[in-house]
This record gives sequence, C-alpha cells and structure tokens, in this order.
Amino acid sequence: MLMKAEQSTLLLIDVQEKLMPAISYGDEVVDRCIVLATIAGLMEVPVLGTEQLPDKLGHNVEAVRELCNQTLAKHHFDACPDGLVDQLPEGRQHIVIGGCETHVCMMQTALSLLDAGYKVWVVADATGSRNEFDRDVALDRLNESGARIVTLEMVAFEWMRHCKHPQFRNIQALIK
Repeated sequence: MLMKAEQSTLLLIDVQEKLMPAISYGDEVVDRCIVLATIAGLMEVPVLGTEQLPDKLGHNVEAVRELCNQTLAKHHFDACPDGLVDQLPEGRQHIVIGGCETHVCMMQTALSLLDAGYKVWVVADATGSRNEFDRDVALDRLNESGARIVTLEMVAFEWMRHCKHPQFRNIQALIK
C-alpha cells in the first residue's frame, strides 16, 4: 500500500526544545522532522504538531513550530484523548508520523490512530527516544501492530510518485 499525498497528514509528536537534548541523536531527529515538514508543505500535505505540557517542557523547536499548520497542547501521552482526531483534516486517512519519544507519546498516539481506523506510517529516521533500545522495541511493536515503518526518502518519493512531479527537484535538493 502506497502513501498518497492527497490522503496524508503529517503528524509531528513532541519535538520540544527542552526534550530534544535528552534524545539520542536528537539533532538528527529534529533535522529529519524539519525536512519532512518542508516536503509536506511542498506537497500540500497538512502538518500537525503536538506538545506535551508546553508550560513545563517548552514548545516545539521553532523551525518545527513554524512548519506546522496547527499545534495541539496535550497532557496525555497519547494525543488522541486530548482532541487529536477532531483536529485531523477530513478525508485524509493516511497519517505519517514522526517525533518523540518513540516508545511513549509517539507510539501510544500511533496505536490509537490505528485503533481508530487510520492507516499509519512511522518515519523511523524522524523518531527518537532517550534510549535507542526503547526506540527500536517501539518500532518493532508498531510494525507488529499494523503501522508501516518507513524512512523520510520513502515518504518523499511515494508522495511524488514520479520524477516529473513539479516539486521533484526541490524535494531532491532537500534530501541530498
């Protein structure tokens, strides 16, 4: 099953300034989330962000925040009980997800979206946890639960579908 840009929403979970220094390879995760959100913008894919207790943990990294069409503040680890599903654009059943922490907020949100009937793709190179083992186990669990584990480049090329796409050169430049 291919991801389709016209059916997709990008969801970036808790890419927060105060959290990212504790995340293994946090700078790379932030960079991948920024590139992913930039590609989503070029492809007219809505971008939603979440922030866990922003009054205590701070807001998302500025560059991520600027690329989000909207951001949901939450206190549950799973963003769905805090109103995420109501904020998702209608008619877009493909949820492409990245962010932190893979084994807590990102995983619980992805599992709830699967339970709600959405098709979920987790962008492995745009996810992070403090401990890499926790991240890896979460990705395995998500895969076993029906989420598709993908990379940023897989998302970009599936959304474009062909090399004659008007954004091909711009997107190719972002991922090189």
